[in-house]
Amino acid sequence: MNFPHLVSLAVYLASHGVLCLRFTCKGLNVAYRTKAFKTVVEYLKLSDDYKLLGVFLAGRSMGSRAAASVIRQLSQDDDDFIQGLVCLSYPLHRPKLQSKLRDEDLLLIRCPVLFVSGSADEMCEKQLLESVASKMKAPKKIHWIDKGNHGMVVKGRTTDDVMEEINVQVFSWLRENIELEHK
Repeated sequence: MNFPHLVSLAVYLASHGVLCLRFTCKGLNVAYRTKAFKTVVEYLKLSDDYKLLGVFLAGRSMGSRAAASVIRQLSQDDDDFIQGLVCLSYPLHRPKLQSKLRDEDLLLIRCPVLFVSGSADEMCEKQLLESVASKMKAPKKIHWIDKGNHGMVVKGRTTDDVMEEINVQVFSWLRENIELEHK
């Protein structure tokens, strides 16, 4: 929850009128994180405190895997509450283990998906993500951070500079997809 990229993105989105809820999962396995993510989504959907028509889910690394899993699990409801998914540094495979892709949830998602990945991410080889994206039925967009690794570190660029690029991309994509929902 307090990873600098997520804090930066939440502050940027909030300053542009997008309500953001951040939460953390102490468990280090994707099943636990998925369960926690699903509980938060169900709370928001049913809450009298928040009158939300829909949400976009987002996560970084394992958090984006958990978000994708939640969307797949809740897609049987078919009520359009989840309007999209933002994946920062999606861990498509383990480092040096490109033969075992983590794409099963992505291939079943129907809502719009934005991937923001480093072109040198050791857990998301560029050609493999582009291949998976081409098989997805959902509308999708990939924004590559040139020479960025899994932590979005780019030699010769400051963290703030990289985050500004990410923040602008995510906000622009959200705005486009929110407008599509209201047409």
